[in-house]
Amino acid sequence: MIVLNKIFRFCAAHKYYSPALSEQENLRAFGDDLRLHGHNYTLVVSVSGPVNPDTGFLVDLQALVQVVQEHIINKLDHSCIHEDLDWFRDRQPSTENLVQWIWQELEPRMPACKLVKLRLEETPTIYTEFDGSL
Repeated sequence: MIVLNKIFRFCAAHKYYSPALSEQENLRAFGDDLRLHGHNYTLVVSVSGPVNPDTGFLVDLQALVQVVQEHIINKLDHSCIHEDLDWFRDRQPSTENLVQWIWQELEPRMPACKLVKLRLEETPTIYTEFDGSL
């Protein structure tokens, strides 16, 4: 199987807080991340499919970029995730939840290829990968 990876970048802010937890429990669970803070995210979109014998390409990269730009980057870049995206109104804006949201937005829109994995880097030392299965 051939897998093509395309990298995208966006900046977004978030904070963590659970109304189900006491102030002390929130502080223990989230620490400084209770405050609004931002990240320079790196998103790696991995797709697979047959290679077109005429072009030698697995996917039309312009079409892939357009889908990701329109449905992900334009919504996330310079956003406050938990305030600007309704899906996060009752969910933590963690990378674990964010990759699931990205998957559900991208998977049905893939241009003649199959989405096989997402990798979302929040910091140089923390990233989450998702292959669509739960």
